[in-house]
Amino acid sequence: MAELIDLTPIAAYQYLQENPANSVLVDIRSSMEYLFVGHPVGSIHIAWIDEPDWDVNPNFVRDIERLLTVRFKGLDPKTETAIVLCCRSGKRTQDAAAALLAAGFQQVLHVNEGFEGERDEHQHRSTLGGWRFHGLPWEQC
Repeated sequence: MAELIDLTPIAAYQYLQENPANSVLVDIRSSMEYLFVGHPVGSIHIAWIDEPDWDVNPNFVRDIERLLTVRFKGLDPKTETAIVLCCRSGKRTQDAAAALLAAGFQQVLHVNEGFEGERDEHQHRSTLGGWRFHGLPWEQC
């Protein structure tokens, strides 16, 4: 049975660089987070939970499968591709990954510190961990 693979931001970036022919980074944060907080360069945005109602995206699994089918023509999206999930701190990705694994996807990984990491003693993010903290490529609107 497939399980979620836990990667540090640096390991996730390295994995994506070494496996460009069958892996994709999917940022599952809200549209506002993706655009205004910033996102990893090259990531694809498919929200797990989004405004205005903050409900789980009922099309999430189908949207991921469509992305993989189009991007990696000729590969089975559930068994021959890898999805690397990223959220703010690595928590939402676990729920999204569970949905993908339940749907039969075999290679599901997540960035365990997320894009911004946990909050420090001053309630600030990007000071203790996360994609940005580690100086990995990112951009914002």
